[in-house]
Amino acid sequence: MANDNLIMGQNRDFSLSQNPQLGLGHDHSMIMGQSHNFALGQTHDQDLEVGHGTHDDKQGIRDAHDHGLAFDQTNEHVIALQDIQNLEEEEALGLDQDNDLEADHENIDVNNHDSDLALSVVNHELGLMDNHELAVVENHDLSENLDLEMDQNQHMGILSVSGMSLEQSEGIDSPPVLQCRALDNSNHQLAVGQEFPDVQSCRRALRDAAIALHFEIQTVKSDKTRFTAKCASEGCSWRIHAAKLPGVPTFSIRTIHEEHTCRGITHLGHQQASVQWVANTVEQRLRENPNCKPKEILEEIHRVHGIALTYKQAWRGKERLMAAVRGSFEEDYRLLPQYCEQIRRTNPGSIAQVYGNPDDNSFQRLFVSLHASIYGFLNACRPLLGLDRVPLKSKYLGTLLFATGFDGEGALFPLAFGVVDEENDDNWMWFLSEIRVLLENYAEYMPRLTILSDRRQGIVDGVEANFPTAFHGFCMQHLSDSLRKEFNSTALVNLLWEAAYALTHFECEQKILEIEEISQEAAHWIRQIAPTLWATAYFEGTRFGQLTANWAESLNSWIAEASGLPIIQLMECIRRHLMTWFNERREMSMQWTNILVPSAESSVTKAVELSLPFNAFRGNDADFEVRFPEGSHIVDIRNRRCTCNGWQFCGLPCSHAVAALRSCGQNVFRFTESCFTVTNYRKAYSETIHPIPDRTIWKEMAGFEDESNASLWVVINPPKSLRPPSRPRKRRIRAEDVGRAKRVVHCSRCNQTGHFRTTCSAPI
Repeated sequence: MANDNLIMGQNRDFSLSQNPQLGLGHDHSMIMGQSHNFALGQTHDQDLEVGHGTHDDKQGIRDAHDHGLAFDQTNEHVIALQDIQNLEEEEALGLDQDNDLEADHENIDVNNHDSDLALSVVNHELGLMDNHELAVVENHDLSENLDLEMDQNQHMGILSVSGMSLEQSEGIDSPPVLQCRALDNSNHQLAVGQEFPDVQSCRRALRDAAIALHFEIQTVKSDKTRFTAKCASEGCSWRIHAAKLPGVPTFSIRTIHEEHTCRGITHLGHQQASVQWVANTVEQRLRENPNCKPKEILEEIHRVHGIALTYKQAWRGKERLMAAVRGSFEEDYRLLPQYCEQIRRTNPGSIAQVYGNPDDNSFQRLFVSLHASIYGFLNACRPLLGLDRVPLKSKYLGTLLFATGFDGEGALFPLAFGVVDEENDDNWMWFLSEIRVLLENYAEYMPRLTILSDRRQGIVDGVEANFPTAFHGFCMQHLSDSLRKEFNSTALVNLLWEAAYALTHFECEQKILEIEEISQEAAHWIRQIAPTLWATAYFEGTRFGQLTANWAESLNSWIAEASGLPIIQLMECIRRHLMTWFNERREMSMQWTNILVPSAESSVTKAVELSLPFNAFRGNDADFEVRFPEGSHIVDIRNRRCTCNGWQFCGLPCSHAVAALRSCGQNVFRFTESCFTVTNYRKAYSETIHPIPDRTIWKEMAGFEDESNASLWVVINPPKSLRPPSRPRKRRIRAEDVGRAKRVVHCSRCNQTGHFRTTCSAPI
């Protein structure tokens, strides 16, 4: 069969063009020539079809179930194939289980030639184009040993890559995966005389060339003066040698021995695809998008370089590059004392302090509050403070704690931030004590705060210990989430929110009774929580219309991105955002011309419209009775109270108060809390948050030469990584397992029962 195969080589090409001609060469192989016309169609000299009858010439050659191959009886040359069902297997012309079409040279008789014809098609289907070209149908893939080339005229040829015949390739059950060498990789070609600045550059160039040209290298010799490597494939003669030029660190390629005789890499990995190579490869993408995930890096490297890496390689490559770009996590902890000094120096009046573990000086806590935030909160913001936290996603985990107020427009006004190694009751107690000290030192008198938080016991204890006179309320968002998780009912959650917003005791109780009608368990669950902690009608302080303390949800747009950064980078991201906020809001407020900020102006204007049909009856200088079709309310303009609780709930006069004020000729826009005025809003953002110099000049600015400040020399070590707390896994018992006898286990080491070999402790 050696001389009768359909061979594809340099001297026996099998190509298909617009006017294909088929001939038989001297070695009895099937070639294309000028003397024999072999066209496919009903009007040509020779017709070839597969099947029982004649089909349209576009049908071409295809896989027929009757396994017959015949030429049209009306043509000059006829090849008749008999029924092969009764022939023995080695003499039959048929299709195997993979629909491979074979033509045995002993069973095909060509009238004009005393030659044998063999056709071997491996896992392909052949079809006819519109212009009678022989083509490969697209629903089968070619063998990895073959390349397809399609010219502009839609001609398709089959070229040999490894010099193997089709029949040889037939014998390979599962051909290896090959990374074929690129034909044009001028950027990675190596040549004798090529020079590199040093041996490291030489190694990198050889590594990049090996990856680009899809072969692996093995280092033979490598020292300060020479570098020799060879192809890692066994039996390949390729070899390269580089040496150092005398008197300079430059390395030059001296010799490159022969071309590769190997077939290339037979797997999708690569020995030279190191972590550093991954970092260099994706450097540009990570600089543009630091949040690029390792999975995306894997996909890009596989698409561009054809290399399949592990997830860990991609993750380590990203970490190495990010450490080079932004600094390592360990370095940031070490520089924390210097960073705190820079905050205090560039923003006088700010508080920045880091605390380490006394035993090993590992990081425990960091507290930062900028002077601009302290001044704005104490002089212009509502006396309302919310507490929340964000789990950090950095290498050493940790938690970001923050205390946030509100400005007159209802926007967040962060007061202080803290970073702790883990969230626990002790750290919350420490954080609240730092805020108390801050307010005591900077305020002329301690304001009576309203504090909102979740129900964590550490926060409750911390508020009671540090702010005994404060009004403490629970965040409704956390409370409703707990109710939904417990009872999984949207209707109950909606009724709970309506009860929280109700302004009178009666309305609040009505909503709780509606909850009880749906679920007595849910009503009991709600009654276990004192209404003074969540319901507006029972709350003793002033919430200014704010029921939630879930500030993290509002900050998630940028806090989530910064939560994976090293600690100094995290704090700098927060500082830059605050600096931008202060400047933008300061400039915006300069455009306002009214007494109140826009949101408060709109609320009071709406209340004025609602009060037009009301009648106000004055009892004395301060007391009024306001009547309206549904009833009446009593208004005290001296204490700014109304029996509807609307005035004291949000700090702005309600429609009943507006009716009373207008009846006595008062300007209703002046009977609001001072935090809603434009003057106070401008004061809140009047101070500037100053930038902090780059860390490269901290040493000079801090006066390190004289070592006067010993605290700056303290080295803070990274904290111990802690696994976030989680619920223990439940071991569920299926109903069908109840009462079933337990399986007796047997130890193969001591031949005893009750344990396995891995837990066996019996002496042998």
